[in-house]
Amino acid sequence: MRPTRRAIVVAVVGLAVALLPAAVDARLWALWPIYLGGLVVALGADALMVPRRMGVTGALAMPGTLYIGEEEEAVLTVAVPSARRVPVTVAIDLSDRLLPQPQLRGRASREGTGLRFRLAPTRRGRIVVERAWVRYAGPLGLIAAVARLDLMRQAPVVPNIRPVKTMALRFLTDREFRAGLKIERYKGDGTEFDSLREYTVGDDRRTLDWKASARHRKLVARQFRAERNHQVVIAVDTGHLMCEPLAGVPKVDHAVNAALLLAYISLRAGDRVGLATFDSKPGLYVEPKGGLRGFQILSQMAGQVDYSDRETNFTLGLTAIGQRLSRRSLIVVLTDFVDTITAELMVENLDRLSRRHVVVFVALQDPGLAAVAAQEPKGIVELNRAVVAGGLLRDREVVLRRLRRLGIYPIDAAPGQVSPRLINTYLDIKRRERI
Repeated sequence: MRPTRRAIVVAVVGLAVALLPAAVDARLWALWPIYLGGLVVALGADALMVPRRMGVTGALAMPGTLYIGEEEEAVLTVAVPSARRVPVTVAIDLSDRLLPQPQLRGRASREGTGLRFRLAPTRRGRIVVERAWVRYAGPLGLIAAVARLDLMRQAPVVPNIRPVKTMALRFLTDREFRAGLKIERYKGDGTEFDSLREYTVGDDRRTLDWKASARHRKLVARQFRAERNHQVVIAVDTGHLMCEPLAGVPKVDHAVNAALLLAYISLRAGDRVGLATFDSKPGLYVEPKGGLRGFQILSQMAGQVDYSDRETNFTLGLTAIGQRLSRRSLIVVLTDFVDTITAELMVENLDRLSRRHVVVFVALQDPGLAAVAAQEPKGIVELNRAVVAGGLLRDREVVLRRLRRLGIYPIDAAPGQVSPRLINTYLDIKRRERI
């Protein structure tokens, strides 16, 4: 138990009472012992009426699984052994993978009260709600007690697959996507021969089959379909640069979310999808698989993508991926870079990989960098920041232009725009049958 702020204020007021005999009249000395005795009695009475800490209980209700980048709500039910409703202040100890939360305030009794707070994971892994510290005061508000509640509730934090199906439904309605999903009679889509049918007005005249038309004595056109069963490999860089937070979430988690969406779309299109990671050395590798069962495997493996504080070695990582592939594939590399110097080895290895495969390069853009470069400087410090930010943006554009000249599909976008642009690029590659 400890005195509250109210008790300290009351004690400070007692100093004024103690000074009355010297400042006003010496006969007022009796007021000081009376005041002091009253304060001691009030403190003692309040301490006796404070509910006992052993009777304070708590129960935590929280989701069984958390998703990176999304907040979930948890409810802590606190019960204090008192017939009246006692004001309580609760502080919760959270693991370092969760954002700290402000103190919770409410009024509790023996029936209990629910206090709601947020669980905002910053990294994948396992989070722990360790304990709660419940602070409450006696009826006079002079003495407070602090009860410790050991909660030790755990939950896994996994890649966020909730938006995958939502965003996928939008793409599933696109005509270009359906051309790769099943046999469709879209003019000019695909080069794989499907069947013959009678020519109708409006069809592309280039599809006319003159030999078949002569044989049937009427105009006959060829129908084509888009090829399926392509191989897509998604390579995620897990080096230290990708572990830096962007919009409150590490870049590697933005990359994993975009990778899962692309995997879902590709699997629905009939392609086979694999996953690879690398930092200073090659990491996990999942052989390309097809079907919805393949997406379940990829989702489970994506949850095992770890964070690294090591420098990325593009030579080892991309070479190992290329050596595992025996057929022409679409390789999507999700990474990031700072300037032209650090990107030199990255560009060389991407060039070597693109000679045999179709390569899509995805870099995560920091919107704050463009904002710093565009803002009007108000001093020397702001001017220096703007110049540095502008130089970094120019370096990024130089690297992206070089990748385009090498025949690589570069994407440099903010986290919220990566997934749509990546899916559109994938659909464009399928439409052109580059794989």
